[in-house]
Amino acid sequence: MKVTFITGNQHKVKEARGIFQQFDIRLEQVDLGYPEIQGELTDVACYGAKYAAKKLGKPVIVEDAGLFIKALEWFPGTYSSYVQSTLGNEGILKLMKNVHDRYAEFRSVIGFATPKTEPEIFLGVVGGNIAHHEKGKRGFAYDPLFKPESCDLTFGELTIEKKNELSHRRRSMESFAHWYEDFVENKD
Repeated sequence: MKVTFITGNQHKVKEARGIFQQFDIRLEQVDLGYPEIQGELTDVACYGAKYAAKKLGKPVIVEDAGLFIKALEWFPGTYSSYVQSTLGNEGILKLMKNVHDRYAEFRSVIGFATPKTEPEIFLGVVGGNIAHHEKGKRGFAYDPLFKPESCDLTFGELTIEKKNELSHRRRSMESFAHWYEDFVENKD
């Protein structure tokens, strides 16, 4: 089986390949820009998948993810990418100074569409806490800040294999992969 992943983010591609290999799904990556509408993660993933599937004329997946911090009223949420490029991790740590409730969630949404179908959505969530300092050089973006539940290390300290065992992206991609196996079988 093969699926086309619409992203320019090589970190996401590497994670996805590691996750999909257990499902025997080959990943083709296409860096096709698409308009990111304002809205929830599901809105962005649906729109992006529908747009890319029509543009390329084949089935595609799009993934949108964000860091949602409870004490900041779930900020940065859908603005995670923008906030990462403007405030960065240091800015988040400043906002969290003297905050005791450090609960946060990483959320990932996979949108799948074909040129002739409406998008399907697959959600993955992992809860955890924001660390008091950046820890680790692995991963990308907010990974050095986020400690998943039941783990003493941040995503930035974990190997990609260990992160893939715990991550929000693994959860959404595995949910998609199980569904996709049935989709491909029923198509034939």
